[in-house]
Amino acid sequence: MRIETQYKITMNLKRIARIKNKFGLVTKIRRKNIYRKLSLTKQEHETHPNFLNRHFKRLKADEVYSTDITQLNYGLGKKAYLAVFKDLGTKEIVASNLSIRPDIQLVNTALDIAVNKLSRNKRSKLMIHSDQGLHFTHFIYRRKLKENGIVQSMSRKGNCIDNAPVESFFGYIKDHLELKDCNNFEKLKAMVTKEIDYYNYERPQWGLKKMPPNMYRRHIRS
Repeated sequence: MRIETQYKITMNLKRIARIKNKFGLVTKIRRKNIYRKLSLTKQEHETHPNFLNRHFKRLKADEVYSTDITQLNYGLGKKAYLAVFKDLGTKEIVASNLSIRPDIQLVNTALDIAVNKLSRNKRSKLMIHSDQGLHFTHFIYRRKLKENGIVQSMSRKGNCIDNAPVESFFGYIKDHLELKDCNNFEKLKAMVTKEIDYYNYERPQWGLKKMPPNMYRRHIRS
């Protein structure tokens, strides 16, 4: 358009492409960071107070869930992203989702799994705590919580200790997965599922009277 305006020469895109190819000319394009754009849009993103305030102990089942996302580096330069929801009363991973993309749907899918396990009455008594990441400040995530009557709590900015329980689980699972030996996403997904099942149903914890989380849940219900 500038060539036509300034020099009165009309050139179609195919001719420009041929000239670029002939002389090895490369057009550099700046990619838009859609997540940064979203995070700057106040209408779509909003933070909440830290209602949990590190009160991690002496909680009942389905009273407080902690959620976060972690990156899993596997194989040769491959990346996957794991979102989990952890019940702070039973230490159980009540929902998880693994994806090759860290998009908004990553967390929302795991949230749907967690919420759908609960009755409407239990949902209204639940608090879900997270950090201030864009997945948790996004209006779709906040709307899902609001529609189910769930209280939203958030860590203080830049304070990972406020969400320590779920960070502890991420440390555990990374210690137990042989990520370098895995070159296939489906294999990684199977490994993650198996490890979460082991954590929930077989691995005893000192703080749960030496029971695995699922057994402890049944114990406190009886």
